Amino acid sequence: MSNTSPRPAIPSRICPACGTRIADTAARCAVCGMVFESGTGRAVRPPARMSGTSSNLSLPVGVVIAAPVISIILGALIMVFLLRGSNAPGADTAPTAPAQTPTITLTPAPTDTLAPTHTPSPLPPIEVTVQSGDTCYGLAARYGITDISLIKDQNGKTANCDSLSLGQLLRIPQPTHTPQPASSATAGAAVQTEQSCQFETYAVVEGDTLAGIADLWNVSIESIKRWNSEKYSFANDVVYVGMVLRIPLCEREPTPGPSPTPTTPPPYPAPNLLTPRDGTIFSVDDNEIALQWAAVATLRENEEYLVAIEDISGTEPVKTMRYVKDTRLIVPVELKPIDGSMHLFRWSIMVVRKTGSVDGGNPVYVSAGQPSERRVFAWGGKPPAASTPTP
Repeated sequence: MSNTSPRPAIPSRICPACGTRIADTAARCAVCGMVFESGTGRAVRPPARMSGTSSNLSLPVGVVIAAPVISIILGALIMVFLLRGSNAPGADTAPTAPAQTPTITLTPAPTDTLAPTHTPSPLPPIEVTVQSGDTCYGLAARYGITDISLIKDQNGKTANCDSLSLGQLLRIPQPTHTPQPASSATAGAAVQTEQSCQFETYAVVEGDTLAGIADLWNVSIESIKRWNSEKYSFANDVVYVGMVLRIPLCEREPTPGPSPTPTTPPPYPAPNLLTPRDGTIFSVDDNEIALQWAAVATLRENEEYLVAIEDISGTEPVKTMRYVKDTRLIVPVELKPIDGSMHLFRWSIMVVRKTGSVDGGNPVYVSAGQPSERRVFAWGGKPPAASTPTP
């Protein structure tokens, strides 16, 4: 058994004002402040909150301690709310000036200035001192003049241009070059295609056909017509002597496989002319004029040299054609002038190939290479006066 004696019970009573249990001997309620009479325990004075005065106001200890803490918490909450409110998206901010839009000033495009038209001025004539054997025809051939009347007009000569004296000063006119205007257009697709293609030029000679030329260069007829349509019409696929065609090498047809027939050989180069020299003059006493040139290769059985000789002294050239296997030709004697005047002749050589014959057995030739340069020579004059025998 425990030796601890029980604690004596303390008599208590209830405060009539606030209901708090207080000791029976307490003279005042600690909660509401009610005053009790000593010995009897009777309430003699009500608490201040009940009597209507604030002089004896008394609050519980918990309330007194909690009130400052609550005030601090409320103040902190108010400050946080105010701070957040100042940073909110809807808070008043200083007005921002609108961004200025830059003004774009258009610069006018430069205007193309047309190049001034250049009018070529005639070149001054060349002054030439007449040497032994010189004639107007020979000088014309030397300086590339086919119209003898130009020399006559420049020097005031009469129709007889053969009577030149040794040491005489002649004025030889020069042709005036007309420059072509430069193109200012931007190269289009067609021009770029043309620039990327290689071309060869071919001069049509007597006996040529469009089909033969196409077969010679291994290109189609349509290709030749298309690349030359701006210059020629090719009505009924006809070509004429003197036409200069552009051959598009980039449109050559593919070479077929092995065939029992031999393929067309490539074009021959232009023959190199040897004699006579350009501008040589032959008198009426010369009965034989030999034209000579260098061989381009060993010709095949169906190939020959075409010799073209033209008398260009008159208003219309008179052309003579000869076909030979050799590299030498004697000018036909029937071409020798018999009118007592000096005639100017032009000649050239090229390789041709026989492709067949027409009605009557006449052969058909097509070009097999490039034509040579063209040279000129003069031939003729007055025959020497017959001597009268002395009796």
